Amino acid sequence: MRNLVFIIIFSIAVPFTATAQYPNILIGTENSPNEPSICINPKNPSQMVAGSNTDNYYYSSDGGLTWTHGVLSSSLGVWGDPVVIADTAGNFYFFHLSVPTWPQWLDRIVCQKSVNGGQTWNDGSYMGLNGTKDQDKEWAVVNPVDNAIYTCWTQFDKYNSTAPNDSSNIMFSRSIDGGVTWSAAKRINRRAGDCLDMDNTVEGAVPAVGPNGEVYVSWAGPLGLVFTKSTDGGVSWPDSNLVIGDIPGGWDFAVPGIYRANGLPVTCCDLSDGPYRGTIYINWSDQRNGEDDTDIWLIKSTNGGTTWTNPQRVNDDPAGRQQFFTWMTIDQVTGYIYMVFYDRRNHFGNLTDVYMAVSTDGGESFNNFKVSESPFEPEPAIFFGDYTNIAAHNNIVRPIWTRLHAGNLSIMTALADNIFTGVSPEKESVLPISLEQNYPNPVHDITYITYKVYTPARISLKVFDMFGNIVAKMLENKPVSSGKYVEKFNSKTFGLTPGVYYYSLISNDIIVNRKMVVH
Repeated sequence: MRNLVFIIIFSIAVPFTATAQYPNILIGTENSPNEPSICINPKNPSQMVAGSNTDNYYYSSDGGLTWTHGVLSSSLGVWGDPVVIADTAGNFYFFHLSVPTWPQWLDRIVCQKSVNGGQTWNDGSYMGLNGTKDQDKEWAVVNPVDNAIYTCWTQFDKYNSTAPNDSSNIMFSRSIDGGVTWSAAKRINRRAGDCLDMDNTVEGAVPAVGPNGEVYVSWAGPLGLVFTKSTDGGVSWPDSNLVIGDIPGGWDFAVPGIYRANGLPVTCCDLSDGPYRGTIYINWSDQRNGEDDTDIWLIKSTNGGTTWTNPQRVNDDPAGRQQFFTWMTIDQVTGYIYMVFYDRRNHFGNLTDVYMAVSTDGGESFNNFKVSESPFEPEPAIFFGDYTNIAAHNNIVRPIWTRLHAGNLSIMTALADNIFTGVSPEKESVLPISLEQNYPNPVHDITYITYKVYTPARISLKVFDMFGNIVAKMLENKPVSSGKYVEKFNSKTFGLTPGVYYYSLISNDIIVNRKMVVH
């Protein structure tokens, strides 16, 4: 016998349609953008800056809901590989390659600074100038204790050279004056690579800061995954490096439909006050399971990089599908690990979704979930860049990726906040309550929130701003019978300004969240 379901309805007909769990936001389409980077201002998390190839910058003052586009310029030249970071004072830094005078190119790494949330940028400073050598593929990080900036990159004696005497090396420089000046570049790798920008080239150096001012760096090359560290803020480096793992098939591999793909590593360290503080994580992708089965991997060290765990597969789908272009970040408030990557688990052929993975237990386990609203199909003749990116701060999470639609490239993000407090859609079916996406969303005035209660319970329904403050109490510990309910919500009644909000259905210790955008 079927259970009777009690349904509360309004006299107004309310249409319901399926919407994305994490609303997608278009950041920009100008200048065929790709290879994006994104950063959240830790001093003011509603302020965000992003960049994309080759000279695009974007800034947002409403948590990533809306974006303004600009074109970066510098007398030192702007030539791609965008990297955006922020210091604790709220200043943003945009790192990129240079083209001072064509055909001379890649002669240094440039850093431009913004003190007004990414609206304007100074002309820039630089590091790594070394005759005719090519400086490429940089990344940077800020030490939150003293705002020192650490930068690593690959130096080619001559890019794409096959000469046996030409090599590639990992370089390091730091600034202790807010990017005004930079230390002389130091080589930190001991085994050089070739200059072909392939498996035997040393590349993918992403620095991370340790809890006592250590600088951790890993990269890929002919030895596999290599690690080193400085214990004095990058002043000195050891005479040897540690090989911490292999990359079967190499870091340069093919993915159908993608112009160029790689599995270069990303290094992060937990600086939160949580239980995993000091743990170092390295994330990459490779094809150890076959050319048709690229996977996302993670290793970690809990003793400063002396020993490392065995590789853990992050994507949780059955074997035989492609996951690629991974990036990782750590929310340094909570210690939670977030990754973003392209994923083809749901499709045959080259149709591609964007997935995230989150770990709340120090990388022991990961929850995978889709963040893109719809799949896209890349074309091998269109360059997607060499990476995606993701930023997280105090439960505000912004992945960023490149998308192709109707032959046009665009840069996208998703409002993927408060993931850890909610319940994944895959697990909601076993809960005694469920919560649907409000409709319409975005909200201009009136919206409707639908929820189900499967056993009699007391429930609360509350709305929060993006910083976790309660801005509306719709229901408070109300006793309800099993059934389906619809609540009318007027954003103007509660004085909500345009922005990103969350509404939570709460019953005992169970919380289910949805995101709501108010225009």
